[in-house]
Amino acid sequence: MSNATLTRPQLADPTQARQDRNAVKRSMVARVVTHLCIWVGVIMSIFPFYWLVVMSTNTTGDIFGYPPKLTFGPHLLENLHNVIANVDLLQSLANTVFVSLSCALLVMFFDSLAAFAFAKYHFPGKNVLFMILLVTFLIPGSLSLVPSFVLVSKLGWIGGFQSLIIPGAANAFGIFLLRQFATSSIPDELVESARIDGAGFFRTYWNVGVPMLRGGLAFLGIFTFIGAWNDYVWPLIVLVDPKRQTLQTALQTLNTIYSTDYGMVMAGALISVLPLIGVFIIGSRHFISNIAAGALKG
Repeated sequence: MSNATLTRPQLADPTQARQDRNAVKRSMVARVVTHLCIWVGVIMSIFPFYWLVVMSTNTTGDIFGYPPKLTFGPHLLENLHNVIANVDLLQSLANTVFVSLSCALLVMFFDSLAAFAFAKYHFPGKNVLFMILLVTFLIPGSLSLVPSFVLVSKLGWIGGFQSLIIPGAANAFGIFLLRQFATSSIPDELVESARIDGAGFFRTYWNVGVPMLRGGLAFLGIFTFIGAWNDYVWPLIVLVDPKRQTLQTALQTLNTIYSTDYGMVMAGALISVLPLIGVFIIGSRHFISNIAAGALKG
């Protein structure tokens, strides 16, 4: 008979098992807290839009009633009719689309052109020019209102759409943003290959730079379009022709000195917000898809 002894299976360490259970509990608690914070953030982000829709469907008395009315009312069509009766809505909407789209396209072109040059080419004074660009980015926009108005008036652009489009055709933020994109996403080898094949600067920019910058261009286009769409102060200063008013300056006429129909005002605000949501939905698909593609490549 063999003298080999049968070994008993080793029992799990109670301390280690307890630590594993505690780690699982902590992980579950962390996930619950994370999801709870996300839902709170989503609700806080969506509630202003919900409140805007609620106010646009109620009367002024309902809006200022106590307790506040948080449900939809039956006055949406009435408020929209009042907006259309008091504002040349279609004309101002067309003006705003033209100005915003022109600004977005020009910014995307000129900023990407400058960013591509700063990121992938070497030329005298490159670093100095980029530092000056960053300094202009730090200057508040309100400080440039008076000099910009003087310049626009000297050029005879007061009252014209060019006074809104040309000054906003390029900006330091877009150049800085796209330069960071170009530095990290465009390999130097591609630029060198295009140069060896005989491609000039513009052809290299168009065939190599633009396809690699689609994600940044999508974000910059959305950001610029929304900024131009919501701009109020500068159009109010330079647009003197009522037929050339943008949507924001047209809607401000709904606020009268003696009384204001806030249901009508909120209905006008709702009209101005809906196109922006559509633009974001269309543009964000390209932005998110390019981020995902970059993450997979990395």
